[in-house]
Amino acid sequence: MENMPYRDGLVLLETPASSVVTSEVTTSDWRSGLPVLTGACVTLRELRKTDAASLFALLTTEEVSRFISPPPSTVEGFEKFIEWAQRQRRAGAYTCFAVTLKGFDTAIGIFQIRGSETAGFETAEWGFAIGSAFWGTGVFQEGAELVLEFAFDTLNVRRLEARAAVQNGRGNGALIKLGAVQEAVLRRSFSKNGRTYDQVLFAILERDWRFGREIEPQKYRALVH
Repeated sequence: MENMPYRDGLVLLETPASSVVTSEVTTSDWRSGLPVLTGACVTLRELRKTDAASLFALLTTEEVSRFISPPPSTVEGFEKFIEWAQRQRRAGAYTCFAVTLKGFDTAIGIFQIRGSETAGFETAEWGFAIGSAFWGTGVFQEGAELVLEFAFDTLNVRRLEARAAVQNGRGNGALIKLGAVQEAVLRRSFSKNGRTYDQVLFAILERDWRFGREIEPQKYRALVH
């Protein structure tokens, strides 16, 4: 999470029902525009330049930015980041979804997936940041599951990696809950504000993710019978 590029009083902008669009995901069309991924409570969509203000307000707070690479320091900086993300998506190297609550259009966080320089999306890295007001609400869990499905089914990722500072207990716990496996500790691999941190390297394999999806219904049937 830390190495991926990229408040109070925030007003969520409601989206009229007629303007909420869902789209089918295919293996080739994401370069021309990201699909809309819809869950029970969360909608993930392409970043827009108008998301800059809310992302600046929510992702630059101390609690959110403590263990991630420094986010843009101005609204204009976020606008440039959004333009960069769209160029990288068109180039087929990177995707970044805005996180919104279903029925609202305010971006409250982001999910990113970046392909490797040598293996494309066969091995990829993902990162995420959610406004702290929405921690513990289920927004991250649902959004992450949508992103994992997109990564493995659409981008054809086989290995999805993430890095989290050892001290980042919330981030480590969230990844473990999703089924990520700790593979290594990368010593003194992340620096911020003059401090150097060890990072945990996590990975989710496509085959393990699919196996987990297969056994969950079996667990449920075993519980009810």
